[in-house]
Amino acid sequence: MACLQGMQLQLQSIIMMLVLVVVVVIFSLSAATKAAPPTEADLKNHDCMNRCGNLSISYPFGVKENCYLSEEFFINCRDSQPYLQHGKVHVTNILLEEGELGIMNYISHYDGNSTQLDFPSSLNLSKFSISTTKNKFTVIGCDSYGYLDIPIDSDWVAVGCVSRCRSIDYVHNGTCSGIGCCQTSIPERVSQINITAYSFFDRGNVSDFNPCSYAFVVEEAAFNFSTTYLQNFTEDMVPLVLDWGISDNETCDEAKRNLTSYACGDHSDCYSAKIGHGYLCKCSKGYEGNAYLSDGCKDIDECADPNLNHCVEESKCLNKPGDYTCSCPNRYHGDGTTDGTRCTTGGVIVPQIVIGVAIGALTVLVSSSWLYWIFNKRKHMKLKEKFFKQNGGLMLKQQLSRLERPTREVIKIFTLEELKQATNNYDDNRIVGRGGFGTVYKGILVDNTTVAIKKSQIMNQSQIEQFINEVVVLSQINHRNVVKLLGCCLETQVPLLVYEFITNGTLFEHIHNRIKASNMSWENRLRIAAETAGVLSYLHSAASVPIIHRDVKSTNILLDDNYIAKVSDFGASRLVPQDQDQLATVVQGTLGYLDPEYMLTNQLTEKSDVYSFGVVLVELITGKKVLSFDKPEKERSLARYFLSCMKNDRLFQVIDEQIEIEGIVEELTEVANIAKRCLIVKGEERPTMKEVAMELEGLINKKMKKHPWVKIDLNGEESEHLLGGKLSGFELECTTSSSNTTTTGYDSVRERMMLPMDGGR
Repeated sequence: MACLQGMQLQLQSIIMMLVLVVVVVIFSLSAATKAAPPTEADLKNHDCMNRCGNLSISYPFGVKENCYLSEEFFINCRDSQPYLQHGKVHVTNILLEEGELGIMNYISHYDGNSTQLDFPSSLNLSKFSISTTKNKFTVIGCDSYGYLDIPIDSDWVAVGCVSRCRSIDYVHNGTCSGIGCCQTSIPERVSQINITAYSFFDRGNVSDFNPCSYAFVVEEAAFNFSTTYLQNFTEDMVPLVLDWGISDNETCDEAKRNLTSYACGDHSDCYSAKIGHGYLCKCSKGYEGNAYLSDGCKDIDECADPNLNHCVEESKCLNKPGDYTCSCPNRYHGDGTTDGTRCTTGGVIVPQIVIGVAIGALTVLVSSSWLYWIFNKRKHMKLKEKFFKQNGGLMLKQQLSRLERPTREVIKIFTLEELKQATNNYDDNRIVGRGGFGTVYKGILVDNTTVAIKKSQIMNQSQIEQFINEVVVLSQINHRNVVKLLGCCLETQVPLLVYEFITNGTLFEHIHNRIKASNMSWENRLRIAAETAGVLSYLHSAASVPIIHRDVKSTNILLDDNYIAKVSDFGASRLVPQDQDQLATVVQGTLGYLDPEYMLTNQLTEKSDVYSFGVVLVELITGKKVLSFDKPEKERSLARYFLSCMKNDRLFQVIDEQIEIEGIVEELTEVANIAKRCLIVKGEERPTMKEVAMELEGLINKKMKKHPWVKIDLNGEESEHLLGGKLSGFELECTTSSSNTTTTGYDSVRERMMLPMDGGR
């Protein structure tokens, strides 16, 4: 009996343990599947405010703890005024469905001293970016220009515009086209900017009606230019629109896999955010409310509002969750809707309808099967023909027809299918580079040849001319140190160029990456400089039609496994007619490398390439970046800082620490002097690229005579004034960052500003 009681007790214990396990599992499952968004009751329990002054605040934004999704969405309500997070950004509007945030931003002005503004100041804007569709960068003044400094990766780029006029009579209200006021677009996915306003001639002859220059980013729809702004622009702040989204980098599909963090509530849909990453939530069709609350989307009763349903008067409207239906009364037929079959009386002969539908369907099926291949073939032919013309195919044919036959036959026309297969349908893992002109993919052709495929962006007419220009220019270049163009494809919406694939990255990476820079010996740097100079000398002097590259920089010099230089990216290049030694063009190039004379005169010459090459030489010698906005003013421009060091006999203060200078002091000095001559402001006083190439080759030959066991393989191809006025910008002292020496000179922005900036890749 005791044994039986013991067994009963053990059985009861086992049953209790099983029940406990089931309860724990059920609780765990319910916790795991619990939706992350709070409910309206949760917000009420936390006494969440829904207003701050005149601003209505809805979740995911909030003014107190437990009332917002994350710290980025905190609205700091101080003195009934809403501010973003813990900063000074004044919030004016919150749009949930559009994913937009209205704020007020300060204005940069110049009245003899430039006021530089940073946005944001110590804010976490990982989930925000300045809207490129709603805002414009704007400059006001008749002797004014302004620019935005924008950080991209570890570098900075600039966007700006110029406004000039001699009299207020030339200025008109409501227009911002460059006379008294200019505007330009903001790049996508920008969360931080520095705004600077300047004057060309310190307002010169316009100070009586325009005493100040202004620069700011403003919501386009909220700004209307007035001529009175030239005399006195009284606004301290202007409206600006930010885009925002949930999560840092999750797509909708990725976010839905984790229900504990998914921010969208019931009866809502997920959309990609306009900031380029993250997502937004919107109530599904037939619902309205706050999609970021679990119970925030409420069913719309379409039947209660005649404007929301399409039921005819004689039908009955029945509301359903997220939808509604219309039903006809007895003895009526139809769907009961105004845009359908309505409600009609009388009988319906069902067999006739069935037979008619069957005959119609059979006719459509037979006809479509018979005509499908004809229409499909014509459709593809017309689409290819459309893209061919759209991408400048006729222009390319016309240009190539002027060339000799061997040159025409070098360019292969690839099919769309060939390049799709080569890039695995343009897989993101095949991307090896991005630039202002497009994206570069690594491709493998059917014969196992590895190539680089440049997929251009959707272009306007001027960019199509750049694309055709690059094909024509490269087709005429036959040089071992130039990236070889293999062909192109014009059958797609955006044109494609196919090049030989260079395996070892760019010269920029090898100079500015500390690990790679350790492998860049002086011999390699000198040889790369000589090879690059040889290419530019060939383009200027030996090509059948002289060619100006126009975008010489270290990122456009590629290296193969043997550190042989390969010059690339001829999208901005220009052919020079035999009877001209300069071309009038829109300024185009890359910040830091641009010839200052070219920037101010718009006259492009071969000496513009000489200046840009001089900057690359300084990069090779110093290992420093051409622009460093985090350094003191006098050290931000590498070219200016280098020239000041040369002037003060402090060259070896800026030599790259990776270079072993023992035994090469004389060579370093000679190369530095070559760079110094290339950087002379007045173009006609600079050497030609042929002279530079011969001098660098002479240095290498001299080294070979001194060390005959060193084999250097050179290519076999042919080897402080501005317009009469003194330019004091290069008269800076070369000192360390801690120096208190006062410097004077050329307004630094004139080296940093770039008019239409569509060239820097």
